[in-house]
Amino acid sequence: MAEKRVTPRRTTADARGDVVVLLIGMRINRFRAVHQWLPVMLAMFRMLADLKKEPERGLLSRVLLTASPRTYYVVQYWESKEKLYAYASAPDAFHHRAWARINRLERAGKVRGHVGIWHETYVVPEGGYEAVYGDMPAFGLAAAHGEVPLERRGRYAKERFAWRS
Repeated sequence: MAEKRVTPRRTTADARGDVVVLLIGMRINRFRAVHQWLPVMLAMFRMLADLKKEPERGLLSRVLLTASPRTYYVVQYWESKEKLYAYASAPDAFHHRAWARINRLERAGKVRGHVGIWHETYVVPEGGYEAVYGDMPAFGLAAAHGEVPLERRGRYAKERFAWRS
């Protein structure tokens, strides 16, 4: 994988309008139950790969994170909540097949709590977010929406919030 180019200055995200953020992840409740949690992890990677191949679905950027040796999650930035909802319910998307399988397993009593899954969705209105990056490649919100020199939006967070409201 090619190294991302570092921007040798302070920048901010060039997001405009509402920002849609999805946090989605899994928690391994029993490490020895690999047959339960590994398919969930692989499905998460498969969905991200499919979304990368189909940018029209609306995923702008994502960041993979680890909260602990048990908990893994993805911060996703979406074009709109409508595109996020459309992907979540699209019958042709892998997400739909994965959830159908999980639901069948739950109904059959075959899901035993070995792996937890979760998500949180935020629609942040313009004026409700700000960002600053120092000597970083485009990351997070800036990777999703582009970056601009910090001075264009204000040196302090208060100024950046005011610019957006």
